Amino acid sequence: GLTALQALTKSIGIKLDGSGERKSILVTAASGGVGHYAVQLAKLGNTHVTATCGARNIELVKSLGADEVIDYKTPDGAALKSPSGKKYDAVIHCVVGFPWSTFEPNLTMNGKVVDISPSSASMLTFALKKLTFSKKQLVPLLLIPKGEDLQYLIDLVKEGKLKTVVDSKYPLTKAEDAWAKSIDGHATGKIIIEF
Repeated sequence: GLTALQALTKSIGIKLDGSGERKSILVTAASGGVGHYAVQLAKLGNTHVTATCGARNIELVKSLGADEVIDYKTPDGAALKSPSGKKYDAVIHCVVGFPWSTFEPNLTMNGKVVDISPSSASMLTFALKKLTFSKKQLVPLLLIPKGEDLQYLIDLVKEGKLKTVVDSKYPLTKAEDAWAKSIDGHATGKIIIEF
């Protein structure tokens, strides 16, 4: 939740009270642990949300508030193309394996990709875009946990404006199995380890 919150508010500048300028954003892996929060939080702002996920999670992601949902296994999904033809002002990138060339044609002139798990290749792209003064940017997210951000999320949960999707629960003795499921990349929502 904190990752999604900081990506939206700090990196992109979305005001979650809805008062900001209307933006079109894409959330990749929108049914995952960070993506499902990003969709819900983005909808609190003045945004049009396009989201990617697998076919089995399309209805879930729509129920979280996404305006458009793309199956990432289809040609348009793999190309990250909005079904309505919108260009994205920003992307919350929650999955690995997409080169910059996939994002660039789908971004507005000043579009920004916020990479929540930057790789060495994305860091190189970030540096190159900075050095060439490109208006389109790849931004690695550097999470700075803050108590007030966590309290904000807790308040949203209490108000019924934010929910957590739980994929599965494991006892601490099965933490290795939980980690393996997480690494597989196909969990829907959060994987919980119970102590």
